[in-house]
Amino acid sequence: MDIRQLRYFLEIAREGQITRAAKRLHMEQPPLSRQLKQMEKELGVTLFDRSGKRLELTRAGELLRQKAESLLQQFHESLNEVKELDEGVRGTLAIGAVVSCVSLLPPKIKLFHERYPNVTFHIREGDHFLLGDLLHHRSIELVVTRLPFEFVPAPKAYEIMPLPSDPFVAVVPRPWIAQAKLGSGSVTLRQLADCPFLTLKTDKTTGMHERMLERFRQSRAEPRVLCECSSVAIAVALVAAGIGMTILPKSVMASFPHPDIATVAIADTVFKSEVGIVWLKDRYLSKSARHFIGMFR
Repeated sequence: MDIRQLRYFLEIAREGQITRAAKRLHMEQPPLSRQLKQMEKELGVTLFDRSGKRLELTRAGELLRQKAESLLQQFHESLNEVKELDEGVRGTLAIGAVVSCVSLLPPKIKLFHERYPNVTFHIREGDHFLLGDLLHHRSIELVVTRLPFEFVPAPKAYEIMPLPSDPFVAVVPRPWIAQAKLGSGSVTLRQLADCPFLTLKTDKTTGMHERMLERFRQSRAEPRVLCECSSVAIAVALVAAGIGMTILPKSVMASFPHPDIATVAIADTVFKSEVGIVWLKDRYLSKSARHFIGMFR
């Protein structure tokens, strides 16, 4: 069995049909069918259940799919590593960022582009689970994220470089300041507990939500949760409409400036958001990725 046959097998597994797989591989169907039968004969197992309209992987086929994807990824990474030995920093750097960290990227990308003009960027934004999945499948090389990184099926598989922490601030409708509902200098969590609270929470990511509630409890206060928001953009839009307030890392607001929103320091607690860059341990990192991480050191 060789690399070429593994590619054939993976394409059949993706398409569920030999005909469609052959078209995507730009080859005829009979030779592809022969290659599949040859693989099954060599391994002594059946890789696909052929009883339905769509080819379904058997248990042996699913195991081979997982191993083949990993092997091909390592093969391509090895080729890239060899090619980069005598090349400068070039190519495409694929990175991910949670929306609350997007504001950290522009100054670094600007400086990086000035130093390495032959590198282009592919940037993906999402929550921990989407970005963790992209990282795991090598669709991106690194993630700029809030910590802890909640997509951690195997914590020891990741390297994490901490970045400077980011203080949390109260994000409130600006008219509340003028109406003396809140002080303009700072505010306590007990004061905020009297205001409608817009918290960030999704079906998968609950870390920030739980941390907020715990901080309120430590201050012997109970927030009036008006809405659980699935994104920062939703929470900020509701604040701008005067519906309620939220608590966010200070740097987040650089991405959501709004004339009807004010940020106020929280006085009665040292409350900071930890930030870091995450990448896969013991996996090849391109020159571009290594240099990009170095710009944050």
